[in-house]
Amino acid sequence: MVEVYAGLDVSDKATHVCVLDGSGAVLWAGACATDPEVIAKTLKTRAPGLVRVVLETGPLSAFLYHGLAERAIPVICICARHAKGVLSARVNKSDPHDAEGLAQMARTGWFKAVRIKQEATHLDRARLKIREQLIASRLAMAGQLRGLLKLFGLRLGKVTTPAKRRERLAALFVLKPEIEPVLAPLIESLEALEAQIRGASRQLAALAAADPVTGRLMTTPKPATPCCALPSTRRPTICWSGSSARAPYRPGARSSPKPRDPSAPASLSPASSPSCFTDCGNRKPSSAGPDRPPNHDRRPHRDDPAYTVAAIEPAGDIRTSRPHPRLTAIMRHDQQGSPARS
Repeated sequence: MVEVYAGLDVSDKATHVCVLDGSGAVLWAGACATDPEVIAKTLKTRAPGLVRVVLETGPLSAFLYHGLAERAIPVICICARHAKGVLSARVNKSDPHDAEGLAQMARTGWFKAVRIKQEATHLDRARLKIREQLIASRLAMAGQLRGLLKLFGLRLGKVTTPAKRRERLAALFVLKPEIEPVLAPLIESLEALEAQIRGASRQLAALAAADPVTGRLMTTPKPATPCCALPSTRRPTICWSGSSARAPYRPGARSSPKPRDPSAPASLSPASSPSCFTDCGNRKPSSAGPDRPPNHDRRPHRDDPAYTVAAIEPAGDIRTSRPHPRLTAIMRHDQQGSPARS
């Protein structure tokens, strides 16, 4: 039996199909409804001995992929961005020509397959997206309610629960009773959204508790986040989230620094390891002209005497005091002496 390859160019209503043989000759080209059952019947009738059928990623790719796979069709979904480079090279850009181009890609194997998620995964993603949309709508409606109240000189204030919001609104409607029937539809819609959000949250929590992998991940402690890097050690300082965590010391911070362990190796000492932020950016390209000294624009280096760095105290505190580069240049100029200005 002759090996046959097919390409599907999918649209909302119709799908263009092109069938090729092993040499690249077109055996059949046509269109059918965008339905897995109809497409499977068309391929079994027009392409006996089908080796591979290719379609691009899109809104209907998951639906068609699973439907054709269930009907024993050797379907492969490829990346649409990669296919665009091949299809755009054709002279005439149309749906039938795109289907032929996909069939040629299926014949040559010049494509990158994409893994299609299962329907259960899409259901979980749909639950998360719906809850996210409900929360965004609730925030928008709550902001609209506050803005409308401010038009009449009423402030809702800080409310953390629906019950407190109802109490606050009741007190405000006593001052302006004519706005209560106007805002009633908005308030009822906001309460209905909050009820839907609570139901969606309970559903997601139950699904997470029933899944063993998710339950195992929920038992792990909070991860460490590298929030800053000490220039003297070239190693990131790890801040653990929690009540017993302590923030790293930063010059000028109000909290006192944590004493350094005297038993720590010398390689971690700020004075023994050069700073990764010292050698970078300390020198600018020289722009010396005929009337300027060769190093007039050189920024002071850490080895210069005016670039002072305080020593480490016995307790191990790191305290640096570095003046501004321009101030350092003025100090050096004053030490060397300058002619009096008239």
